[in-house]
Amino acid sequence: MKNGILPSWEKLPAGLRRPEVRPYYDVLAKHRLGLAMKRGFDVVVSGILLLFIAPVIGVIALLIRLDSPGPVFYRQERITTLGKKFYIHKFRTMVVDADKIGTLVTVDHDPRVTKIGAFLRKYRLDELPQALDIFSGDMSFVGTRPEATKYVKQYTPEMKATLLLPAGVTSEASIRYKDEAALLDKAEDADAVYVEKILPEKMKYNLDSIRNFSLLSDLRTMVRTVLAILGKEYT
Repeated sequence: MKNGILPSWEKLPAGLRRPEVRPYYDVLAKHRLGLAMKRGFDVVVSGILLLFIAPVIGVIALLIRLDSPGPVFYRQERITTLGKKFYIHKFRTMVVDADKIGTLVTVDHDPRVTKIGAFLRKYRLDELPQALDIFSGDMSFVGTRPEATKYVKQYTPEMKATLLLPAGVTSEASIRYKDEAALLDKAEDADAVYVEKILPEKMKYNLDSIRNFSLLSDLRTMVRTVLAILGKEYT
């Protein structure tokens, strides 16, 4: 759905043509114009953003190189619209091969996080390169955070409704769980806690955002995200 056009129900992947998904599909089908406008907004704003943040990306890239050996960018397979796989663009904030020496979720005070990485994560600057993913259509400014394949496999049939839309840089769930790493810090099995407790709670917000989809809601979420990064707490 890179052009913002929702496919007909019959053309959805078989895994999404579920009765639990249908109510969410019907809601979005009533907002086809809004979805097209959402895509237009993403293209224009991400294009402008890429032009303005180019110097910032250059500075951050240099700091990452000086801080620790390894590539500037971190690419990992994630899942987006209709179950499509893509490789997300993020600044590397951990040591090389961090996903091979620990869980795919990050806990508070994670020893794999580099010094500059901790700063980038605190202010979500590690996500600036995702403007490329937004411009290409793999992501949107607002939407369910793109999960790794192993976590998507744990989705319930209803959770799969979030795959009707592109994955997003931010969402209401992201705002509410901005301190997710701290919640996982003391867990003996961070993966299990994430899948069994945190993911279901985050999905309640994600699914609710589909039921109440609107461009105004997306803009409100973007503003709330900026305020949350600056320290405002939402409960």
